[in-house]
Amino acid sequence: MSGHSKWSSIKHKKGAADAKRGKLFSKLARAITVAARDGGGDVDGNPALGTAVQKAREASMPKDKIQKAIDTGTGAGADGAAIERIVYEGYGPAGVAVLVEALTDNRNRAGAEIRFAFSSHGGNLGEPGSVAWIFEKKGAISVDAERYDEDDLIVAIDAGAEDVQEDGDRLRVICDPHDLTAVREALEGAGVEFESAGIATEPKSTVEVKGNDAERLLKLLDALDDQDDVNEVFANFDIPDDVLEQLAA
Repeated sequence: MSGHSKWSSIKHKKGAADAKRGKLFSKLARAITVAARDGGGDVDGNPALGTAVQKAREASMPKDKIQKAIDTGTGAGADGAAIERIVYEGYGPAGVAVLVEALTDNRNRAGAEIRFAFSSHGGNLGEPGSVAWIFEKKGAISVDAERYDEDDLIVAIDAGAEDVQEDGDRLRVICDPHDLTAVREALEGAGVEFESAGIATEPKSTVEVKGNDAERLLKLLDALDDQDDVNEVFANFDIPDDVLEQLAA
């Protein structure tokens, strides 16, 4: 199991606990607005928007705020048009590849803050293309491993899913992004309830990280994730579960 996936789960739990913070809602709204602007306001027909809305719902973001963010994007208003999506690439401790997606109305501010976060936590910001090749877009559906086993998910494989992965207390169904709707509908038809479904950025390979490097790496990822302009942070590390949970406590 990749450390990044586990770290993402821990982040979600922390984020849900802090859901009243305006900062979190601002990030979620920005992601929804850009997804709606780029791919339309149909949640079912726009996988990126579906993923953004799902995250907002998990954080208990009010429905009216979600709809307002969608309307801002589809209305091509000034607020939506001014936001740029910029991807930054770099390396963290132990040579871990780090991919940062920023949604910002100020490119210079975002770049300076992200560069500072890297340099302050043992990392280096790289050139475009330096680590992007290590990652790929995949459809990902998570189900409760205590309720379902791999046999229950055979219908997903029949519908085009590529793999079923164990991820702690969850099972993750991985598929090509274009097959996400068909796989999701197959699971729904079989009565399988899922926790989340959307487009994920997955590493093709992982780097094992131990000791002080693990702590430094998590501090870097947290510092990046805490930036107002940062929407998503992805990294290809693998840390033993017990060490990761201890560091993230």
